[in-house]
Amino acid sequence: MIYNNIRRAFFLDRPNRFIARTELDGRVEVCHVKNAGRCRELLIPRAAVLVQDLGGGASVMPQARKTRYDLISVWKGDRLVNIDSSAPNKVFAEWVRAGGLFRDITMIRPEYRFGSSRFDFYLEADGRRCLVEIKGVTLEEDGIARFPDAPTERGVKHLRELISAAGAGYDAYVVFVVQMKGVRWMEPNWKTHQAFGEAMREAGRAGVNVLAVDCDVTENSMTAVDFVEVRI
Repeated sequence: MIYNNIRRAFFLDRPNRFIARTELDGRVEVCHVKNAGRCRELLIPRAAVLVQDLGGGASVMPQARKTRYDLISVWKGDRLVNIDSSAPNKVFAEWVRAGGLFRDITMIRPEYRFGSSRFDFYLEADGRRCLVEIKGVTLEEDGIARFPDAPTERGVKHLRELISAAGAGYDAYVVFVVQMKGVRWMEPNWKTHQAFGEAMREAGRAGVNVLAVDCDVTENSMTAVDFVEVRI
């Protein structure tokens, strides 16, 4: 996926989870944060970040927006990490259409309801019916990607529903899109939300396909690349 009108800035602070103050061209600009997670290890004062100018260089504010800029990515040392929570679904759709997971896709439908959950994708591929839930991963510690970075009861619910889907004859998948490159493996963040880790382990035992894929992240793009080992 490609971003237009990307600008370099410095992170200053985050008054709440929806906005951040940045320094852009020597002035303070308020940006929309496209990630409701904590991102505490990433969004530290004076961290170099990338923001998208939704005004396209125009001097007027885009309609129906309170902020002109979106915060897209942040450098953690030499590693560029995409923190746009809307990006993993787009990246997965591009990757799966290009043959990253299946040989023959005859249908791909976003936002598919099963039971009491709405999954990110329903696919018909290689003669099978598949339900797929996507989770974006931005937390990296000592080269290990971990999810979640904050407790997620919704995530636990999704895993329980995927177990039910597998029992009903679907090929069920949870795919962790690691929004960076160079991690050693991916695992549940046990210390933050043990229940999610336990549900993830149960899902794997019940036949849910638990996968992770990393991404090449540039200043104006993100592309799914390689499978990452998942350790539960």
